[in-house]
Amino acid sequence: MLSQAENETVTRTGPGTPMGEVFRRYWMPALLSWEIEQPDCPPVEVKLLGEKLVAFRDTSGRVGIVGDLCPHRCTSLWLGRNEDNGLRCVYHGWKFDVDGNCVEMPNEPEEFDFHGRIHLKSYPTVEMGGVIWAYMGPKEKQPPPPMFEWTQVPQTHLQINKTWEECNWLQAVEGGIDSVHSSFLHRSLTGDRNTGGLAGLRARATSARLDVDVTDYGYLYASRRPLGDEGEYVRSYHFVMPFYQIRAAQGETMGHQTKRIHGHMWVPIDDENCMAFNWFYSYGDEPLTEKEWTSRYPTFEGGEETPDFRKIANRGNKWNIDREKQRTYSFTGIEGVNTQDHAVQESMGAIVDRTQEHLGQTDRAVVTTRKLLLDAVKTVQAGGNPPGADDSYYHIRAIERVLPPGADWREVLKPEIYPELTPA
Repeated sequence: MLSQAENETVTRTGPGTPMGEVFRRYWMPALLSWEIEQPDCPPVEVKLLGEKLVAFRDTSGRVGIVGDLCPHRCTSLWLGRNEDNGLRCVYHGWKFDVDGNCVEMPNEPEEFDFHGRIHLKSYPTVEMGGVIWAYMGPKEKQPPPPMFEWTQVPQTHLQINKTWEECNWLQAVEGGIDSVHSSFLHRSLTGDRNTGGLAGLRARATSARLDVDVTDYGYLYASRRPLGDEGEYVRSYHFVMPFYQIRAAQGETMGHQTKRIHGHMWVPIDDENCMAFNWFYSYGDEPLTEKEWTSRYPTFEGGEETPDFRKIANRGNKWNIDREKQRTYSFTGIEGVNTQDHAVQESMGAIVDRTQEHLGQTDRAVVTTRKLLLDAVKTVQAGGNPPGADDSYYHIRAIERVLPPGADWREVLKPEIYPELTPA
């Protein structure tokens, strides 16, 4: 468990907080590219790490992420006119480019114009993998671009969407990196995979041993589930600092072995809400189905949401839990794996009190995450770079296999997990 002070440290990410300073050393997923798809389209409200921002794509196609309030009279620039390579405030016409420079001050007589002295808060952006990313930290500490393998595959090989989650970012992360909960929370009671749960190896083997190997970017971990004489089902994952999970999915799609990998990014909106970016991709020759790669919203069961990315099944309606289905159909009676995840995470409250926990062996990934985060705070406060603020994660993959009795998963799987190390 964490102390109350430690819990405050790891959960608070607003401006000036210790963890907020750590987060500002990474590229932050801000919004999906299609939200501002066309030049001069309407601006979009964005909230990251407790800061209210506005994103827009200018006439030349450049993306700006700038402060929400016009520095003249503090009117929201979300109301602004996106025109002629700038965002113009509707109150008095002040206009700003993607770098936050005031380029026009039309309400002032020429002799009193001082637009050259006015600068709006703005953050550098990059666009890749269908996501617009912002860097909110010191200019001299800006890391390499976030070139995960999924951001580099063809459009036909990737689906990316996002869902608003009503809880602190760390509750969501700790739910995602918990590799054993799927044997219970996501279990089908019908013997087959259904819209309320999973079947298969994780339903057969409900206990696991967890191995965690700390790396330069975070850690590699694997759950090992015994299958008797068949051997051992090993599912590997990665945690990349500060909020990325990459998980194996080679055996769970379309009923046959695939070259697919899934993952999430749990980005703090503020301390009591986060945006879960959900993605999966094919790293082989086989593309996704057209429905999958063209979809702008979740295609998984129970993933229905409103245009502002809030879930239809949410905390307000108790995630539409069906107690009869809970008795006969699935372990939870809640439709959809991701909704089940959100239900247990949101049910803890906005920020859970971790001093009340009692952790076990299968919580090793959770414990390791907390240690990495607390250590990163000390590193940044001392002037250093936190783990993962480099290119050490660019080509990592998460792999799952059933291995023969006695096989060493590290020896067998690591050439696929770290393919750049595989001999040509």
